[in-house]
Amino acid sequence: MAKRYWCFCLFVAFFWLWPSLHASAHEIGTTSVRLTLGADKRWSVEITTAPTMLINRLEAERNEPPSRDLTEAQALERLQGLLPALAPHMQLRFGPQAVAVEPNIAEMVIPQDITLPAFVTLSAGGPIPAQAETLSWRYELVFSTYGLVVVDEAHSTSETQWLEGASESRPFSITGNVAKQGLPGLMLQYLELGFLHILPEGLDHILFVLGIFLLSPHWRPILVQVTAFTLAHSVTLGLSMYGIVSLPSHFVEPLIALSVAYVAIENIVTRNLSPWRPVVVFCFGLLHGLGFAGALQELQLSRADIIPALISFNIGIELAQLVIIAIAYFGFAIWFQRWNIYRPYVAIPASVVIAAIGLFWTAERVLEL
Repeated sequence: MAKRYWCFCLFVAFFWLWPSLHASAHEIGTTSVRLTLGADKRWSVEITTAPTMLINRLEAERNEPPSRDLTEAQALERLQGLLPALAPHMQLRFGPQAVAVEPNIAEMVIPQDITLPAFVTLSAGGPIPAQAETLSWRYELVFSTYGLVVVDEAHSTSETQWLEGASESRPFSITGNVAKQGLPGLMLQYLELGFLHILPEGLDHILFVLGIFLLSPHWRPILVQVTAFTLAHSVTLGLSMYGIVSLPSHFVEPLIALSVAYVAIENIVTRNLSPWRPVVVFCFGLLHGLGFAGALQELQLSRADIIPALISFNIGIELAQLVIIAIAYFGFAIWFQRWNIYRPYVAIPASVVIAAIGLFWTAERVLEL
């Protein structure tokens, strides 16, 4: 009876997660917005994003079937026809005054070499209203976190905000009277970003950490694996930010999904922490670090800001991982570790679900190449 109960719960959990499975890849970093205030009293905006994703979202809004396997020319033609539907999703305000944002396609690149990233850059511009003191921005076709960089050429300043999906930015001062963001504010901003990149947005990272945890509810195997994972993703995150190491997301994302499946499958076939498990977790941590790097690479951080931003971002990631482990431990593991039921009733069924999701993601992301 107990086995049937747990199987039923896991079955329900799998289908409860189903709507979010398709959005599990790291959208953070796939969209960036740069808004420039020129010395000539004109504004311009550039939005760089994934072309197929953008086209599919606009098609879904019109209840049209999604386009697949588009060539560069086909995607350019398709998006050109969808531009009128795109404009209402961009909102730029100078104080209370809204200005029209009429985007054009500045550049479209869908390389035949799948190791290179595909992207589209949209651009728009216009005059800055007289007497304007602040501006705010909103872009509704992003479902996760993205970076908005506002460059004020007249006052030689640059400011970054991280926005959650369709949320509107906080007002930016355009009068030059705003003080430069201090180190505490910078570190708090990136600590929050690192935390949110895991909880609640990084479902694949959440399942990977749970896969690490499920092998054993005792502290030693958890500590060994989490330490290996932390060291690895910290290394590649730092190297990526300095441009020393780089891999396209077409390769990184399927391998991250495969890492989720691997740790879950190993939980099923082994009972104890094997000598090779921390090494494998370390290697997968290197991949996860490359995934994290996508969140920061498109921003124009000064060299003085890179190190505190990296440290804060990593701390945010670690805090989120600790929260996941604490919830898993106090939520269910503590109630089962004293009896001989943890592995058959908790670890194996949960690992089966995680492995199935990881394999599903792997296949989905490979097919998108």
